[in-house]
Amino acid sequence: MPSWTPTWGSFPPLLLDFWTERHLAVLTTLRPDGRPHSVPVGVALDHERECAWVISGGGSRKVRNLLDAGPEGGLVTATSVDGARWSSLEGVAVVRHDPASVARACERYAARYREPRPNPERVALQITVTRFVGQAALVEG
Repeated sequence: MPSWTPTWGSFPPLLLDFWTERHLAVLTTLRPDGRPHSVPVGVALDHERECAWVISGGGSRKVRNLLDAGPEGGLVTATSVDGARWSSLEGVAVVRHDPASVARACERYAARYREPRPNPERVALQITVTRFVGQAALVEG
């Protein structure tokens, strides 16, 4: 399976297009007992901060899974599919509660999808991406 380790200044053009087009993703986190938990989310790249963001309600299962993983975060995978085109990003996600991180995540989400509805319980999942995998045409550029 083709993979690419991010160097944020030189994304393969087709991979960048794919991750900026409007596609939902399925985010997988690990429960404390090791079982996977997968849920649809919006994932937004942030080239300036060299990460990806997901917004969520603070009490969601995915947030609890990451908090249970400890302060260093937990392993995640987010996969998007568009017909025959697909890509996954893999990395480590941490839960951010601070207003600046939540605002940044909402800003990036709005740029890819739409302005998120108000949610006073919102948190941000900041993903340090370790690699992208996917369809050869996207990943190999």
